[in-house]
Amino acid sequence: MQPSELTIYVYFLYAPTVLSLVLPFALMPIGPAIVTWLILLASVFIFASCLVWNIASGYQSDVAGFLVFLTLINSEFILISGNAGALAISLCIIAVWCFYKDRFLHAGIACFALSLLIKPHDTALIWLFFLLSGGAYRKRALQALAVAFAVALPTVLWIAHVAPNWIQELTHNLALFSEKGGLADPSPATTGGRGIAMIISLQSIFSAFSDNPRIYNLFTALTCGPILLVWSLHTLRMKVTPERLWFGLASIAPFSMLPVYHRELDAKVLLLTIPACAMLVARGGFIGKLSLLLTTLGILLTGDIPWAIFFAVLSKIHITPVELPLLNAVEAFPQPLILLAMSIFYLWAYMRYDPSHTTLKQPAGSLQDPSSSAIATY
Repeated sequence: MQPSELTIYVYFLYAPTVLSLVLPFALMPIGPAIVTWLILLASVFIFASCLVWNIASGYQSDVAGFLVFLTLINSEFILISGNAGALAISLCIIAVWCFYKDRFLHAGIACFALSLLIKPHDTALIWLFFLLSGGAYRKRALQALAVAFAVALPTVLWIAHVAPNWIQELTHNLALFSEKGGLADPSPATTGGRGIAMIISLQSIFSAFSDNPRIYNLFTALTCGPILLVWSLHTLRMKVTPERLWFGLASIAPFSMLPVYHRELDAKVLLLTIPACAMLVARGGFIGKLSLLLTTLGILLTGDIPWAIFFAVLSKIHITPVELPLLNAVEAFPQPLILLAMSIFYLWAYMRYDPSHTTLKQPAGSLQDPSSSAIATY
């Protein structure tokens, strides 16, 4: 067989809706297709980061610049892997900017629709926020869903025609990668859950205590369920103003990484926490400093450079069997824990934030010293 006739079979793990976007690249020669894809990924991600800076700098320009810069320099693996998740998240962020600014709405709707088609589990909870918010935001969410459905329908019908068993085959592929020791296995036995771009969902923590999918999935659901319920009810019953929008997004963006399978690449959605962080820092006090600390740690612990340094150092150190469980914990615990801490913190801010007074509400009857800078601004 000539090299040009060589056929390579791979397991496909994406929903067929992604073919609506990648089909043009499949029609190109492999070299130009790769270059074009990488240019698209880098350009759209940088553009989305600039839009976040555009919003956040209006509240605190230094913090906005620092956090966006920190995100960008820790995103090298996006280009190395060519992962479509970066494109899905970037398009989602562009859509959020369009909805917030009430500008280029058709482009925003199209971007959100494409985001949902590429990797729905990355941006579905962001979409849910707009749906629950009501008013114009709900309208935009439904329009994006309608466009996604219209674009995906021909592709899904074509796939159903040429591969009638595609659902069973996709389910089999996902199960194969998620089985014990597989690339998507969150347990300590995984062959792909550690290292740069490691798994960051909560299952990676609970599986360290019980390597049983039923157990660690149950505890993940028990942890995430109440947070999602409180967030959803609060979003439903309140009026989402432009300022509140960023607190709602800041609370759901890190949380969206926790319930189901995600890797560090998907955590670039933390860009959506930067405007809320800039707002809190601009008010000063302890809460602002805590916001900056959590957001900085979230970006660093889900970034490329710190873990590249960590694993480079680790490769030169001899690890004994006694030290191995501790090492597994050091590798698996930081990202889910910081994402959980960010989710709870920003959910608290979301529920306390009152834009009519430009403060965070204090509990009724609170006896706080007004001279304290942490209290004077909150």
